[in-house]
Formats: sequence, C-alpha cells, structure tokens
Amino acid sequence: MSEKTIGVFVGSLRKDSFSKKIAQNVIDLFPEGFTAQIIDIGNLELYNQDFDDNSTPPASWEKFRHEVGKLDAFLFVTPEYNRSVPAALKNALDVGSRPYGKSVWDAKPGAVISVSPGNISAFGANHHLRQSLVFLNIYTMQQPEAYIGNVTNVLGADGKITSENTKSFLKSYVDAFVTWINHF
Repeated sequence: MSEKTIGVFVGSLRKDSFSKKIAQNVIDLFPEGFTAQIIDIGNLELYNQDFDDNSTPPASWEKFRHEVGKLDAFLFVTPEYNRSVPAALKNALDVGSRPYGKSVWDAKPGAVISVSPGNISAFGANHHLRQSLVFLNIYTMQQPEAYIGNVTNVLGADGKITSENTKSFLKSYVDAFVTWINHF
C-alpha cells in the first residue's frame, strides 16, 4: 500500500478555532500509511471567474490548486455560520473547482466533521457542505456521520480532547474513513 495524503480543510479561520482543535486531534488518529495535514484556506482571494477567464489567477489560487490536486482524500472540519458553512470554506471549494473542467476535487473520497459549542452540533453546516461536495463529485463518506456538539465540554485548556467517549468515537470515525479511502 502506498502512502495516502489527506488534506484537512478547517472552516474557521479563528486562531483558537474549536474546529481547528478538533482537526488537530483527528490528525493524530490516522494510522501508519496515512498522512493528514491542514491545508490553509485563509489566504485565498475571493473567487472571481474573470481571473480564470483572463488566464490571470492569483498566485494563491494556483498554489492551492496544485497542492490540493496532489491529495488522495479530503477531510472537512467546520463550524456553522448562519446555518451554513463559513465563507472561507465555500470560497476554497469554489477556487478548487475552477476553471471549469479542471476541478481538483473530482472523484476523490472525502468526509465531514461539524463542530459547535451548542447542542445542534453544526448539523446545518454539515448537510449544507454535503450538497456542495456532491456537486463537486467528492465521494463523501455517508456513515458514520460526525457532529461534535458542546465542544467546549470535550476540549481541555491545551486543546486536547478530554472526553474518552469523544476520542473513541473520533477514532472509529477515522477508521471508517480510512476504509472508505481504501475503496478508491
């Protein structure tokens, strides 16, 4: 089996983002043969098709497209903003999907984890994101689903998960994702 590289896309740009803390914990759960890394989406200019039409895409887009195109799979870890995904994450999806016919997302496996300090666990963002992933032809793992609610109760001051139940669930989630990735 060759080494698999998973890009982890965190929807929140906040320095102390709960989503980023969960993502960093999840990265440590991947087994040997899988390397997961957070892909920066915070420096991408807003998508404007004029740049692609004029063959003048910003350097940040070109770098992002090249980096994402080399990945074997994608993990999206997102909070919910106004019952949807944060603009930065949607922008990254748009930048990577263009120019038309050259999407870096096409036909690769993916998975979604939503994170919230509230009880609803960013359910709306999770499902709204899945709509975009279907259109982008990302083979999104259906089960198990991952909704991390009340996240402030499962993270310690150091950003590590303190809840054994949450650790165990996320380990089983990563194991299922690894199996999903290996189907492709």
